[in-house]
Amino acid sequence: MKITSLELYKIKPRWIFLKINTDEGISGWGELISGTKTETVVAGAKEMGEYIIGKDPTQIEDLWQVLYRSFFRGGPINMTILSGIEMALWDIKGKYYNMPVYEFLGGRARDKIMVYSWIGGDRPSDVANEALKRKELGFRAVKMNATEELHYIDSYKKVDAVLERVDSIRKAVGYDLEIGVDFHGRVHKAMAKVLAKELEKYRPMFIEEPVLPENNDALEEIASHTSIPIATGERLYTRWAFKDIFRRGIVDIVQPDLALTGGIFEGKKIAAMAEAFDVAVAPHAPYGPIALAATLQLDVCTPNVFIQEQSLGIHYNQGFDLLDFVKNKEIFNYKNGFVDIPKGNGLGIEIDEEYVKKISEEGLHWTNPRWRNYDGTIAEW
Repeated sequence: MKITSLELYKIKPRWIFLKINTDEGISGWGELISGTKTETVVAGAKEMGEYIIGKDPTQIEDLWQVLYRSFFRGGPINMTILSGIEMALWDIKGKYYNMPVYEFLGGRARDKIMVYSWIGGDRPSDVANEALKRKELGFRAVKMNATEELHYIDSYKKVDAVLERVDSIRKAVGYDLEIGVDFHGRVHKAMAKVLAKELEKYRPMFIEEPVLPENNDALEEIASHTSIPIATGERLYTRWAFKDIFRRGIVDIVQPDLALTGGIFEGKKIAAMAEAFDVAVAPHAPYGPIALAATLQLDVCTPNVFIQEQSLGIHYNQGFDLLDFVKNKEIFNYKNGFVDIPKGNGLGIEIDEEYVKKISEEGLHWTNPRWRNYDGTIAEW
């Protein structure tokens, strides 16, 4: 079996789908992160994809190593391309051997996968009402953005606003829902210490990205101010980027993004490293249906995954949602806060290719918001 071609589709609201075709009529799907550079990612995928034409798609590790080990390597553009290609190769291999991907990676290690739901939007609001709705739908956990813009040192009024929002959830649903609080890298070290300490009384499930990944050295100090589990990792790629945080023992939960970190097998390697350091895994997956389907394959065979992000109804999905592009919609059927083990071959997802092609004709231009602080300085989004 040989790879014959690659097809790329730019899909609203902010997804890039990749299809790899073979000479035996078996095709595989992957997903790339558009970020703020959709055209750059697409052009890079076409360029990187030239190497794999004519190659055996089942030789995933070798193809990954060759594509990764360029002289100038890594970075979000290269790594999301490589991740999407890797997903598609696994999809092909699973379909060729009539097996789900997780069967190649050790087989089932669980009966079901716990998922959480986003509430509150980019600038969090109305979180109590949304949390109550998720509880009524059977979810056992939610996640919310903690703050709006925060300067290096900012007002305690903003801290109080965060506490009021979390308190409103506890008053609405008690402790029947776990709450993940995402700092989203918007918070600098000084204010992160304050928030981490003040949030402790509400017993969050975790605080996420208390500081930007380039400031991960501050996590040790932040951890000294709280007993709340600390999570990070969505912007890190490959096991090498995770190596330091494991060695230093500065996080409790890692959140590799399989559409960025290097794909399914790289995610498995990162999770194995985490297990050796007694660290939990909660994969990042707020994008489209292919990335989520790939991540579920990792979850099935990875015992230290304790919960999975999913993006049905997330605030980014304006106009389109995950199920719009999927034929076997039951793959994302959540029951009592859990999703069943996927049963199909490969990634287990059947893409509605005709609809993908139709929507891709509309084009895609997505960029993250540009925020500024009260004094006009740039703020993290």
